Parts: sequence; C-alpha cells; structure tokens
Amino acid sequence: MESAEELIESTLKLAEKNNAAAVLISGKLPFPIETDIPVYQLPGNTDTFIEGFIPPESGSLHSMEKNLCREAKSYVSDIEKAASIEHVIGKMKRGIVVGISISEESVAIIFHDFSKSVLLNAMQECEERISPEVMRAAFRLCLEISEAGREGRQVGTAFLIGDHEEVMQRSHQMILNPYSGHPDDEKSILEEKNWESVKEFSLLDGVFIVSEEGVILNAGRYLDVDAKDLDINKGFGGRHVSAAAMTRDTVAIALTVSESGGTVRLFMDGKERVSIESTDRLLKNN
Repeated sequence: MESAEELIESTLKLAEKNNAAAVLISGKLPFPIETDIPVYQLPGNTDTFIEGFIPPESGSLHSMEKNLCREAKSYVSDIEKAASIEHVIGKMKRGIVVGISISEESVAIIFHDFSKSVLLNAMQECEERISPEVMRAAFRLCLEISEAGREGRQVGTAFLIGDHEEVMQRSHQMILNPYSGHPDDEKSILEEKNWESVKEFSLLDGVFIVSEEGVILNAGRYLDVDAKDLDINKGFGGRHVSAAAMTRDTVAIALTVSESGGTVRLFMDGKERVSIESTDRLLKNN
C-alpha cells in the first residue's frame, strides 16, 4: 500500500498548504500521521493511528462511516454534509475540509470548499430574514431532537421562525400554550438551558412559533393553511406540508424533524431547500 501512503502524505501537505479547517478520516490509516490541522476520526475503527485525535461532539461527523465506504459519489456527498453541518453548528471555520476514506481496495481523497455548500448557501439566504445566531441555534436544536428523540422514542416536530405576527394570524391553539406567561429569557432558543423544555414539548402535536429574536411564543400550534398547488414531496405528513405551505404564504422559515426517519428539513418560500438525514439512525439501521 506504498502508493496509498504517499497519496495520504501528499494530501496532508496540500491540506496544510491550503490552511484546511479539518481532516476527516474514514477507515484504518496504514501509518500514524502528524499534522497541526484538527483531525476527526469517523467511528468504526479503533485502531486507526492519529496524533491529536479529536472525538466528534455533535451527531454529524461521527455518523458517516458506512456512508463513506460507498462509491465515489457518496464519498463526496457525505463529506460535504458532515463538514457543512459542523460549520453551521460552529465547530469549523469557513474554508476547505479534506476527507480521506480508506478501504482494502481503494483510497478516496475529497477536498470540500464550504462556499459551495448547499446547506450553507441556504442558511445564508435564511439569515437575510433571521439572525445567524437564531438560525444556527434552531438548526442545532433540531439535530439534537432528531438524534436523541425523547423518552426513548423518536420525535417529529416543526419550528416556524420569523414573521410571527402573520403566522399567528394563520394558526390556532388547540391546547394551553405551555410558554404563556414566562419571561423571554426562559423561552429563548439562544439559551441552551431552555432546550430541555423544548424537547419535552416537542412531544406535543402542532408546531413551535419562534420570533425573529429566537423567543418561542407558542408550542402545540396548528397551522391554518391551504397546501393546494404546493410543489413539495407528496409523501410528507401533515405537519411538513402545513409548515412548507406557511413559508409560501409568509416570509417565515420552517425547520422540521421527521418522526419516521429523523430527517431535518429546511423550507423557505414554499420549497424544501435542505434535507439532512438523521445520521445516528443511519448507523443503527446498517
């Protein structure tokens, strides 16, 4: 595997020269590596040699091992998603991420430029309406709900963010609003101490209504919208469809979590802009 070793060494030098944000490793490296760049090991290989190994912290990087062992197209797609998610939740700076995937038969090298990311470009469009801090906090919260569920079972929910006055006029409350009467600092999604209550209320039917400032105004809210002529996947459930329709009829942005698959989706202007699969469940199902 001499040629593979030479390829990996050359890749690391090139990554250092281009000031890469991180190196993502999938598979067993044939030799120890040393680099000043943060190195992330995707799971499934406890005998990989990495100096200064950084364990993944979010449920995104640590979920890609089996996907990265597919054909080259999947290599690229999975590295892009993993790196983009890590950037959105604040784990990596903007720039280049290098992926190295190793199997007995081959070595795949991927250079991913954040500026080309579908997820990041969609988030930037959202941030023209909603502050980056609010969008990223909501995205991280959805990932946690997707990966961890609640009370031992998977959870589906949705967040309508922004244009809250219009969204409120086009929706109604079917249960007592659990956030009624609480101060704003106890309802802000910018405060991680409040996330446990959000996860608990995600078990309720309906959706969360969130202001542009990140304050949760309502939980268990039902959306009164007509989904006729909505151009989205026909297999979506009612919550996804109504959330998507609300983004068509208002300037709100919707983040949804699928109960059946754990997929996190972003809707804007009535269209699905981003779809991120629940990577924890992908590992469990393989």
